[in-house]
Amino acid sequence: MSSFSVPYVSGEGGYDTYRIPAAITTPDGTLLAFAEGRVGGSSDTGNIDVVVRRSTDGGRSWGPLILVAAGEGDTRGNPSPVIDPATGRLVLLTCFNGGDAHEDAIMRGEVPPERSRRVFVQTSDDDGLSFSAPRDVTEEAKPTALGWRWYATGPGHAVALRQGRHAGRLVVAANHSASPPADSPDTGEEDRYYGAHALLSDDGGRSWRIGFVDGVYDGVVNANESLAAELPGGRLYFNSRDQHGTAGGNRVDAHSLDGGESLREPYAPQDTLADVPVVQGSVLSVGDVLFFAGPSRPDARAALALWRSDDQGRSFTRVRTLSTRPAAYSDLVLLVNDDEHEETCLGVLYETGEAGPYETIELRRVPLRELRG
Repeated sequence: MSSFSVPYVSGEGGYDTYRIPAAITTPDGTLLAFAEGRVGGSSDTGNIDVVVRRSTDGGRSWGPLILVAAGEGDTRGNPSPVIDPATGRLVLLTCFNGGDAHEDAIMRGEVPPERSRRVFVQTSDDDGLSFSAPRDVTEEAKPTALGWRWYATGPGHAVALRQGRHAGRLVVAANHSASPPADSPDTGEEDRYYGAHALLSDDGGRSWRIGFVDGVYDGVVNANESLAAELPGGRLYFNSRDQHGTAGGNRVDAHSLDGGESLREPYAPQDTLADVPVVQGSVLSVGDVLFFAGPSRPDARAALALWRSDDQGRSFTRVRTLSTRPAAYSDLVLLVNDDEHEETCLGVLYETGEAGPYETIELRRVPLRELRG
């Protein structure tokens, strides 16, 4: 039987709303649950901090709220944590924009670079108790020459490759928006200018560069918020929200055989996830099984469910609906056993509530045996 705990309740801890969960288990077995703490309301823009809570018992109970990156009137968010396998250090990527800079204005190119979307890196060497100051890596992650406007890491955990010739590489699934051609009547706010890409580091997060870029802005596939999973042999699977593309469905995916440098084939609709609405979703590979989490009602953000793939992401089968309540963003994490007699569980950290999906962020513990195909 699954069990749950609630690390975040909107309205508590000095924040109006908690959103955008991300989860990771450290080498010491501590579960870290990141979120955006939104001060003045539920808006995506405004005074927003990145916060974290720690659990040393597999998500059954939680320590106090820790401030990771302070907005100080501006917006910090989109947490994307990963563990560097060489050092055990926690590396966290987040994004920034001015507190008065809305996504549509950024996509239209109306916001100056210093107030537009920027990318930062922080590290923790004490199991998530404290973090270094945010370090700006925008010129590496969002090179000016590319003409990108919007930018978002994840949201959700990043990947550290453990197999293959690129073992040790950190891979962040990210998305951006492009500028329209100079002779186009478009403003750049149109969904067709969204695209996905990979952000790569081969030195534990000290430096970053762009891998593949999904750069066809024809409106057929509009890859947006993205996550990645490592498949057997070091291959990568990318799954993205499709922001109203004309190809059909709301999820698109792709594979990489070279550590995120390129895609084997362009992003294409994932027909077996057709029940998922337009929303962020999460993926995690556990052995030979690939899991996906997301709402399961095409017409609403509700009924968070789990799907599994036994063919490396070519197809998915729904194996569990966690609730019929409203639900939105999520992240998946493998929970570490603290008892040799306990079952191994998949952790599902997700937004949910009774009247709406942004009332709490809940962690559901689901035994892996209950998710067999």
